[in-house]
Order: sequence, then C-alpha cells, then structure tokens
Amino acid sequence: MKHGSDNPETLFVDDIGASIALYTSEFGYRLDMIVPADSPAAALLSRGSERIRLEKSGPPAECSDMWITGRAGMMYRDLIPGRLGGKLIASHIRLTEGGDVPDYVHYHKVRFQMIYCVRGAIRVVYEDQGEPFWLHPGDCVLQPPEIRHRVLWAEARSEVVELGLPAVHETWVEHEITLPTAEIKPDRVFHGQRFARHIAADHLDESVRDTGLMAATDGFADVKVIRYKDTSFDLKVFSDNRQIIFCFVLAGKIKSTLMDGSIAEASAGGAFICDSERIDGYECVEPSEVLLAAF
Repeated sequence: MKHGSDNPETLFVDDIGASIALYTSEFGYRLDMIVPADSPAAALLSRGSERIRLEKSGPPAECSDMWITGRAGMMYRDLIPGRLGGKLIASHIRLTEGGDVPDYVHYHKVRFQMIYCVRGAIRVVYEDQGEPFWLHPGDCVLQPPEIRHRVLWAEARSEVVELGLPAVHETWVEHEITLPTAEIKPDRVFHGQRFARHIAADHLDESVRDTGLMAATDGFADVKVIRYKDTSFDLKVFSDNRQIIFCFVLAGKIKSTLMDGSIAEASAGGAFICDSERIDGYECVEPSEVLLAAF
C-alpha cells in the first residue's frame, strides 16, 4: 500500500537509528525528517511516492545530564533539565571521532538556533554564505530558521553548545540544494533573521564580546561572552528586560541562588538559567568566563 506525505504509514521500532539505516541501505528509502536531533524519537522516510513514519516504541527519553547519541552520530548532553517546559533546549554536543562527519545538507524548523564552539575545530558550510569555514573555540554562528547547512569535518573531541527555540523541532534533509551554493548573499533574510558569524580571534582583548546576534535576529536574542577578572557577576549587560537568561560556564566557577533559595555552583561545562528578577543572586567563586544568551 502506498501512503502519501499527508498520511504516511507509522511503524513502531525499538531503535530509530538502526531502523533508518536498515530502510535506507536495504530497502531503498531516503531519510526526509528526524525529530528531535538530540534523541531521535520519530523520522519520516520516502521511496518515490511511498512515505513511512518511524516512531520509537515506549515512553520518550527523559532529559538528563548523560551523554547520548543523537543525529549523525554526535553525542548530546542536555544542559537544561525540563527545557523550560519546551521553550528552550541547550545541548552540549561532542564530536568524538576526528575526520569527516557523517552529516548531510539539512535545515531546522526553529524560531532561533545558535552554535558556539567550546573546543576543537569544526568545518561547516551554509547556504548563500560562501565557501566552508572553520569554527574555533569562542567562535559563534547564528543559524537562521531553515538555512541549509552541513557539518563537514571535525577534530576529535570537538565540542559546541547549541541553543534552540522551541526545544523540540524538526530537522529536515535537503535533497535538492548542494553546498556551497553558487551565489553569495550575506544579507539574505531567512524568516526575519540573517546569518551571523562571530570570530573570537578578532575580539581577544575584549572583556565583553558582543556576538552580533541581537542585530541579526532583529532584537529577538542577545548573546554575549563575558570574562570576569574578579568575583563580580553583573547580569546587567543587556540593554532591556529579558525573560530568559541562559548561562554556560566556559572557565572558572559561578555560584547561583536557585528559585527555591538553595545555592548551587557551576564549573566549566556547567549551565543554568538565570532569574532576571534576581540579578544579585549570582557571583563568581573565581575568575570566570561565561556565555550568556538572553531572550
């Protein structure tokens, strides 16, 4: 029986990744969509006019601080348990193997998405943005909604932090467009946003690095990297009120007062959501560097 794209046959499977490999390698299907990227629970595949949907059997995976295998073999660690009720996902992503990355040209149906390189070196390419380029530690890119892109190569154990709104969103495979595209359109607008690339090496002497994402998102998101030489931790670095402030500790140690009044500390690799109503509830235990994203 053939099933159109509006009514694909649904198959329940124990392992999404293994099932995708089986249907694509043995039965001639192609992957069209996967969701979510960090812990795939569903996928759409097609073969000519036939469409099938694979869904993972059993309850959805719970958010945790453990490393799990996600899309394209990359390892994911969830930085925000609960994901603010589905509003925001923050993923710590590790590419354990060096060399070519088994990625493909794809795009995400998101409201916002950014990538910040924590360590290593990663080669990427984006639609209408020219030749592939390297992401080095401290570099950051805004991936506007539905821009086609691909991860090409990585040093072993390279790591990035990825932020996305909403927390659960679809990743679609692009079957028609190849990258890099022939035309370069740096000012192209994708659903109200422009591609942006922040190169850390151009801002080495700055204690507060503005990544330029606020301008590229027309004010929707403001992302800064701040180096604290003493124990002050002033969250008043954003020009207007923001409902969500995400903090990822790049170096040092931050002490935070949680909503229930308890005290928690986050060292390098740790993260938390800052309460914008309690900006005095945070301090540096030692000189630190943090990535802050405000929405």
